[in-house]
Amino acid sequence: MTAGRYMARALELARGQEGRTSPNPAVGAVIVRDGRIVAEGATEPPPGRHAEAVALEAAGDAARGATMYVTLEPCSHHGRTPPCAGAIVAAGVAEVHFAMLDPDTKVSGAGKAQLEAAGVRVHEGESEEEARRISEAYVKHRTTGRPFVIAKFAASLDGKIAATSGDSRWVSGPNTLAWSHELRTRIDAIAVGSNTILVDDPQLTARPGDRLFERQPLRVVLDARGRTPASAKALACSSSGARTLVATTEASPASWRRELEAAGAQVAVLAADEAGHVSLPALLDLLGASDVVKLLIEGGGVLLGSFFDQRLVDKVHAVVAPLIIGGDAPSAVAGRGAARMADALRLRDVTVERLGEDVLVTGYPPVGA
Repeated sequence: MTAGRYMARALELARGQEGRTSPNPAVGAVIVRDGRIVAEGATEPPPGRHAEAVALEAAGDAARGATMYVTLEPCSHHGRTPPCAGAIVAAGVAEVHFAMLDPDTKVSGAGKAQLEAAGVRVHEGESEEEARRISEAYVKHRTTGRPFVIAKFAASLDGKIAATSGDSRWVSGPNTLAWSHELRTRIDAIAVGSNTILVDDPQLTARPGDRLFERQPLRVVLDARGRTPASAKALACSSSGARTLVATTEASPASWRRELEAAGAQVAVLAADEAGHVSLPALLDLLGASDVVKLLIEGGGVLLGSFFDQRLVDKVHAVVAPLIIGGDAPSAVAGRGAARMADALRLRDVTVERLGEDVLVTGYPPVGA
């Protein structure tokens, strides 16, 4: 196996843990000695071990004089777990290849320096682009303090998310539903507007295979004026254990806030924007400070439109179903929109895949849009 294949295996291990290790990054590590892999590891969910520690423990004495391939610079500070750079040195690893520097200011460059100071041969940058894609949410959070925002919606061929009556069950098919619940297992929070609560009354839980996932995302409801009923399914926590944050403004009644808190929700009163809606930057700052690294926006059209209008979306998952609805049915994305075609957001790095009869289009809005 060539050196490139070793890093490819480390990336595969990291990819398998993507979204499961938050707020830590998903990292993969492989230890090679005499031309063969003697141990490997991936970051465990908190408060578990980092990938390097998992691999070193599996390798035991075989780590001495070996080479480690790891997708992210080994950490040099003591956080939830001991520093990995020190453990690598203590284990006697002779050489380390890492794909990218850690963007966390507590680490960036310090882990590399500690290894080099101990005489470990260090190589940086192999498969960096792929490693950055796996760590895209972690990089955004560590460099801005805000979560990585994913906009997701399912629409008909003519861009509608419901029939003219408002009926929205179901636009997409069963394969998309299964994919959606798997996606929810890999995020930290899922957000909807109060209109979605009133119309659909969703649970907003992760249920892959129609079973509650052990780790539930934080449910976030944006409700500036206090319309969400205390009986909403998104507030219930008895069976799923999911927590709910309701983001509101001073325009909502204090009695309503108390009622929702009594129902088990956390209520945060945030600044309002010019339209009287919850300030999205304020919400992102709050979530980022609460270790929400990856945020999924599921609708409705008004909320999605606000995120797109304010250029706060980092990634898009758009599901297109083979339906024609027509009429004045609601669109997937509302808001101000683009006045000219030249102002429309054109996604880059686009991928397309089938979800049964539906088509999933994934891409990234322009950087700095």
